[in-house]
Amino acid sequence: MKGIFQHIKGDRTIWALVAILALFSFMPVYSASANLVSIVGGSTLGYLIKHVVLLLMGFAIIYAVHKIPYRYFSGGSVLFLPIVFFLLIFTLAQGTTIGGAYASRWISIPIIGVGFQTSTLAGLVLMVYTARYLAKNKDLKIIFKESLLQLWLPVALILILILPANFSTTAIIFFMILIVAFVGGYPLKYIGYILGAGVIVLALFILTAKAFPDAMPNRVNTWGNRIENFSKSGGQELYQVEKAKIAIATGGVLGKGPGKSIQKNFLPQSSSDFIYAIIVEEYGLVGAILIVFVYFLLLFRIFITVKKATTIFGTLLVIGVGLPIIFQAGINMAVATNLFPVTGQTLPLISSGGTSIWMTCFALGMILSVSASKEETEETILDDNPLDILHETL
Repeated sequence: MKGIFQHIKGDRTIWALVAILALFSFMPVYSASANLVSIVGGSTLGYLIKHVVLLLMGFAIIYAVHKIPYRYFSGGSVLFLPIVFFLLIFTLAQGTTIGGAYASRWISIPIIGVGFQTSTLAGLVLMVYTARYLAKNKDLKIIFKESLLQLWLPVALILILILPANFSTTAIIFFMILIVAFVGGYPLKYIGYILGAGVIVLALFILTAKAFPDAMPNRVNTWGNRIENFSKSGGQELYQVEKAKIAIATGGVLGKGPGKSIQKNFLPQSSSDFIYAIIVEEYGLVGAILIVFVYFLLLFRIFITVKKATTIFGTLLVIGVGLPIIFQAGINMAVATNLFPVTGQTLPLISSGGTSIWMTCFALGMILSVSASKEETEETILDDNPLDILHETL
């Protein structure tokens, strides 16, 4: 055991918090997957084993990524931008059916049969790319026209490809990029311009989708229905929320006990999007508060890593890939408690699902890489040619 810990670098508290969330997820996923069994088939044990395997692969990703000096992520983001661009085009063009529903957000990975949501990878790449740009220009006067081409054009192209199938992910990525830009010293006036342009592009997209609904695959009507059902009764979305509210209300202080949820049999997506409601029903207010507390501790350790980072790029990298994890957790819990319209965001490290787990683990690996590094300088990070990464790794 001591030998294992010798190979683990970075913030040990983050490692512990991630392990706590992962271990805790076993019982809720095992319990809530009863709904999947009744709809798709299989067994609860089978879904639990799949979840455990995905988590083990996730921890392997954390370990592998945290061993990589984080300077490589800077050039890597430049190399991966065209890759995610074409992946998103491919994903949008083909679409995938998951659980009988059309889902143009996923591509199916051959052999292992796991759906891969390419937008989550694109979000990570954009965060790192934004951090790289801001770190490179930290001592320079930013010219808006130049930043449009160097920063915002790649961001816009990627987000436009994500938007038709996944508005919530697009909004989260865009909002997080604006936060990173603000922290990185990008002029507030220019941030306002970009925010205004984003609103205009969204409005034009919605109008175009409404006028020509068959021109491209989109979920504009789904967005509208979710917002409408959030404010009044009726519809499938309200059914989900009502079942989630019943689960939360009947949980009490201590809950019904592990595996004893009743609403898991009726609540769609109970093992992913609405797993927090099942947690509250089975573990009560105490379990709900403990989950929030663990995510709060993770946020605190992310800020500690930010404070200890020795470079601007490291600071912005941790903010860019760390805050979305906590933000996503908050949105998931807000949806389950009917404080926010249904978005489809999972609870990081707890909900079942391959892509969410893997990309969260990749982000955590980046954070741990920054926390483990004490010798990096801005020059060694930003002066690298992105092609040097290929030269040094091949």
